[in-house]
Amino acid sequence: MKVIILAGGSGTRLWPLSRTNRPKQFLKLVNMQKSIFQISLERCLKLTSLNQVYIITNNNYKFLVLGQVEELGYKINQSNILIEPVAKNTLPATYYGVKKIQEQGDSVVLVLPSDHIIRDEEIFLQTVRKGERLIGEYLITFGIKPEKPHTGYGYIKPDKSLNEGYTVGEFIEKPDYKEAVFYLEKGYLWNSGMFMFKTDLFAVEVEKHCPEVFQAFQAEDVESIFNSTPSISIDYGVMEKSKRVAVLPMNIRWSDMGSFDSFYDVFPKDQRGNITFSNKTLMDSSNNLIYSDTSKLVSLIGINDMIIIDEKDALLICKREDSEKVKNVVEELKICNDKRIDCHITTYRPWGLFTILEEGLFYKIKRITVLPGKKLSYQLHHHRSEHWIVIKGTAKVTIEDQESFIRSGESTFVKSGYRHRLENPGKTLLEVIEVQLGEYLEEDDIVRIDDVFGRC
Repeated sequence: MKVIILAGGSGTRLWPLSRTNRPKQFLKLVNMQKSIFQISLERCLKLTSLNQVYIITNNNYKFLVLGQVEELGYKINQSNILIEPVAKNTLPATYYGVKKIQEQGDSVVLVLPSDHIIRDEEIFLQTVRKGERLIGEYLITFGIKPEKPHTGYGYIKPDKSLNEGYTVGEFIEKPDYKEAVFYLEKGYLWNSGMFMFKTDLFAVEVEKHCPEVFQAFQAEDVESIFNSTPSISIDYGVMEKSKRVAVLPMNIRWSDMGSFDSFYDVFPKDQRGNITFSNKTLMDSSNNLIYSDTSKLVSLIGINDMIIIDEKDALLICKREDSEKVKNVVEELKICNDKRIDCHITTYRPWGLFTILEEGLFYKIKRITVLPGKKLSYQLHHHRSEHWIVIKGTAKVTIEDQESFIRSGESTFVKSGYRHRLENPGKTLLEVIEVQLGEYLEEDDIVRIDDVFGRC
């Protein structure tokens, strides 16, 4: 079995936790040792080997994928990471993976989003294996047995009974609450967005029901393909139109983490229904979600049914019933060109990460962490100078081709316009405080001369 993991989404309804440069699938929430993407990958490895896994993402997330795979102790072939030049929804992304797999011959493929939380993993694995018995005749979708009426998910109407599931009678868009109650009573299933099929059958159905996508993929290069293909979901493009779709019910605790309200389906609650990820004092308060990535004490008195998300550079407070509207806040911030929709104060790079500690007019202070054996690009800045103070480890510093070693408590200065590189030659983390001074301090003032990660 081959597995395609879709890992290119931006997760705007979970802002300010999820942002463009580090969306929800790559987040490690407080008290979580692994990201949702890492958990999803490990789940796949119980079905197949790593070299049978293909990850579809975009260029911004390529090194996040590589880094998080490496954190788990694995090394993935970079040809198994497929980069979309532009996001065109789930059908082009899935067909991109299918075409890549078909280069080695037709195969059974499982398609999974990277941002799902599944609590009953063994039942999930058993249901996937059952699906292999229907794979010759049908495109298979997996339907979650609903625990309650839910207006945030699409629904699937089961039709004729099969050995392990049902033919699909109808795909239904997200309903209002009254309709959701009706669907629950009638035994409809939540549409999980997880699929399994044989690549040759899927290609036939794409050509029949979405010829625009099929024709676009006749081009030789990826840029041409994605420039010409329409943006369309796999549901709307194929599954809702095909007569060869079966649904397998999954009786699992599941969430696609589509909004903050979905946290209530998967995270533990106290006796009054509160979900907390931080230091808190609660008095006469119930059914709240409280998340803080700081050591700040959060106290609530007489507060009910609220979402409170406290990041160092952004605070969100809203009613639980309005959690779907968070994406509207993101749209407003886009209009204002507010960079906080894109970046956290901590930014991850293929060599490590940096956190902005403070910034003001003509200065910015960062804490830079460089992984063992990694190095930044050999680069220069036109508009800023940099002062580096090593606080942990030993840094190898190159300035204008002159190399030196800077140890904990020592420092060096890089003038504006000078070529320079920071490197960690050791076996432990290197941590450096960087003080930037200049009239322009944004990340696009980087001229890369040499880079081991191919970013020049």
